[in-house]
Amino acid sequence: MRSLKGKTIFITGSSRGIGKAIAMKAAADGANIVVIGKTKEPHPKLPGTVYTAAEEIKHAGGEVLPIIADVRFEDQVQNAVDKTIDVFGGIDILVNNASAISLTSTIATSMKRFDLMFSVNVRATFMTSKLCIPHLKKGSNPHILMLSPPLSLEPQWFKNNLAYTMSKYGMSMSVLGLAEELKDDGIAVNSLWPRTAIDTAAVRNLLGGKATAKRSRKPEIVADAAYYILTESSREVTGNFFIDDEVLMKNGICNLEQYSVTPNSKLMRDFFLLSDGENYCE
Repeated sequence: MRSLKGKTIFITGSSRGIGKAIAMKAAADGANIVVIGKTKEPHPKLPGTVYTAAEEIKHAGGEVLPIIADVRFEDQVQNAVDKTIDVFGGIDILVNNASAISLTSTIATSMKRFDLMFSVNVRATFMTSKLCIPHLKKGSNPHILMLSPPLSLEPQWFKNNLAYTMSKYGMSMSVLGLAEELKDDGIAVNSLWPRTAIDTAAVRNLLGGKATAKRSRKPEIVADAAYYILTESSREVTGNFFIDDEVLMKNGICNLEQYSVTPNSKLMRDFFLLSDGENYCE
């Protein structure tokens, strides 16, 4: 029987969006959730804070540890890991969800923005994994899950937003490398990516606001897919680049319309995917 009850899950960028949805799903199953984020005070363009998210997650059923931390800084991530060990005694699952985005051409990408994307997407993913691995080795059915796309050398993913693509593929290269590096330790390392745009603050702020949101799915589709991945045997399922709807269909969930923001709408395919994928329910 699948369960995350009693597992301690360390989730970066979990004060809103996909990270929060994964936290809510796991908490409802009785998991201990470590909410990592930067937002301490309410932001005019970003809903919620680490503390408001923690309250909602606790209400869903799990034990929660809210921690204000900027994942770009090693001392802050190390402090978050240390607090987690002090409170929950270990770490069973790491979800590297925190991400920065700038859909800009090379000329239009400032080096400040370039550095932000590489600091959050690549460096923080590598660093947080590095700091959690010693504890994951002692964990129960340990997993690392990256919210990053399948690797591809298709030129169209590079031509319009080179810096962003390189940074997201940096996360995915970590999946490739860590899955092999940690295989003998029994730590699963996989990636998960949505088939369609997901209704998050980033989508609303950067990709056309409410019009794009109407063509998106809810974050819960990614959370439900993550649940299936994280409850698989860590020694048997590793090194995969999963797509959310395929994970659900393979597990018998064929009513994907329940995840649409606007029922029966024409959904917007996410970056890094060329097709609508296989329909495993037909």
